[in-house]
Amino acid sequence: MFSTQTENDNMLVQNFIRGDQSSLEMLIQRHKNRVYTYIFLIVKNQALAEDIFQDTFIKVIRSLKTGKYTENGKFISWVLRISHNLIIDHFRKERLLNTLSNEDSEFDLFNSAKFSDENIEERLVFEQITADVRRLIDELPEDQRQVIIMRHYLGLSFKEIAERTDVSINTALGRMRYALINLRKIIEKNNLLLTKI
Repeated sequence: MFSTQTENDNMLVQNFIRGDQSSLEMLIQRHKNRVYTYIFLIVKNQALAEDIFQDTFIKVIRSLKTGKYTENGKFISWVLRISHNLIIDHFRKERLLNTLSNEDSEFDLFNSAKFSDENIEERLVFEQITADVRRLIDELPEDQRQVIIMRHYLGLSFKEIAERTDVSINTALGRMRYALINLRKIIEKNNLLLTKI
């Protein structure tokens, strides 16, 4: 059953790329509940979930039309990853808007060594480490991946994570513990060095 649906997804993707608009409508119909539910479980706001859902499929359409889709056999995982990245972008922007204001301080916050530009090499190394860690997180089971993202990317407390995932705080803490153990195993297995030094 699953492999048949995957094959159908791939056929529909290819048909859409060739110009058949109805194939995209079928894909959206097939996966809209799962994608919307995934978004809503994290953002807990209907209007925001609807906005991110629409943005997700706008990005899906653009990526398909420009030939950026290369995940044959993993369409729904790819769509969920797009929605997930849009959620993180939303929370990042929200946090930046609420974080710093130069008017609240007698010092010039933006003329501080803390905010000075790092050199290009440091930035590239940091971006590479961040990308490596994100790939490692993608290898975790869904429940562990979700708690890591909510805690470290969205900055939620374990109480908030427990509420949003409808589990006890102990379960959320346990998932984080297993996620970190599994990440260490993956890092050791792949002999990765995740450091700037």
